[in-house]
Amino acid sequence: MNATLGSLPDAAAAKFLTTGVLENSEPLPRAAIDKISETTQREAEPVRQLFDEAMKRHTPAERTSADAWLAPVLHATLRLTRREASDPGLWNYLAIGLAPEYVYWRHMSRGNPPTVSRTRFSGPFYSQAFARLWWAAELFRDGPDYGPVAVACANQDVMNTVLRLEMILHRPTAQAIIRLLATNVIRTGRQVNALAGAVNTAGGTLSYEALAPDAARDGDAYRDWIEELAGELVPYDTLPSGPADGRARPASVDVLSTLFKQLYTEIPAGRETPD
Repeated sequence: MNATLGSLPDAAAAKFLTTGVLENSEPLPRAAIDKISETTQREAEPVRQLFDEAMKRHTPAERTSADAWLAPVLHATLRLTRREASDPGLWNYLAIGLAPEYVYWRHMSRGNPPTVSRTRFSGPFYSQAFARLWWAAELFRDGPDYGPVAVACANQDVMNTVLRLEMILHRPTAQAIIRLLATNVIRTGRQVNALAGAVNTAGGTLSYEALAPDAARDGDAYRDWIEELAGELVPYDTLPSGPADGRARPASVDVLSTLFKQLYTEIPAGRETPD
């Protein structure tokens, strides 16, 4: 394995993802992957350690719970700009060249034969095994606070449905949805999906940005946060601190939380009798 992370283009990644690889019955040619990957300046070992630690901390039966632990520490360890995180080559390399064992552990199906979806190795940001975690942390954090990320990643319907929606690029919208989860207004997967549908539909006629404006981000603070890592490991037993680039405007989160709760009560899932 290379000492640094690499970038593996989509076309090259696709050639390695044979049926045998997806079923974990055929080994990935690590040397060939490293040879074809473009090297970066980022150290591989601290990232690799995260995936090993996640598998130590969670049993196979608890594998979905690993998302809530891993997303914040992965985000705080990699410290990417959004432009860097938009390069699929990095995520392809993490999944295929650095830690395919984690992808098998986390995403292997229970079919006959068991298999991993191709998109978990190389796919859209909301499906790829590691990109989905980084982007969930980036879009659901509230400035330096990764608490909302842990709430979001603990619910697989948030990860599978809400993460796909363009509306969560608006920070007050993302935080309002997480607030309804954190306060148990919504709990089940059906409820999460119903709320996401209602909020997305309403967003076609309402401008959440105008109704609940957000504060400007502090780009300098984000860059400072990237540069301060200096190779140190992030904490494993407490949530790390994210970039102090500004929180979502509290009044705007309040406005949208109230609106989304009202929207939710008007749909069938919101009129269900609580357990």
